[in-house]
Amino acid sequence: MKKENSNQRNKKVTPNTASNRYEALRLDNQLCFSLYVCSKEIIKRYKPLLEPYKLTYTGYIVMMALWEKDNITVKDLGSRLYLDSGTLTPVLKKLEALDYIKRVRSNMDERNVYIQLTDNGVDLKDKALPIPEKLICSMNLSLENGKKLLDELHQIMRLFTKP
Repeated sequence: MKKENSNQRNKKVTPNTASNRYEALRLDNQLCFSLYVCSKEIIKRYKPLLEPYKLTYTGYIVMMALWEKDNITVKDLGSRLYLDSGTLTPVLKKLEALDYIKRVRSNMDERNVYIQLTDNGVDLKDKALPIPEKLICSMNLSLENGKKLLDELHQIMRLFTKP
């Protein structure tokens, strides 16, 4: 049998010290869990705002990326949105079926597929303009606090994208 030293024998585990020991494992102390819940709930609030345009949240962020930069390769679009091709391809097919985008294979290199907005996709930008404000209003978040939160999240995103 292993001999205990006097420090180990005198250390008693009380309910208070036991709970402190596992404090780091409490769900409410997890940044990832808070971000997950907020993301899920925000996306849920987007649903009724996007339904009139038959868009999912992923389709909406694809459209926003294309409104910023049209005629982009699938690979570059995936990089911009942090999405792999397995997630992006079905979304692009749906957007193409809605006549918001078209996929065009490169003449120079057939492996490259470019995504281009259609006229309907360009027109959708004006229709979608009120969506961000409606979402922010539904969250009761001040502009100042919203800006601070966005800045912090961008800082975290940059940590994940450093080479």
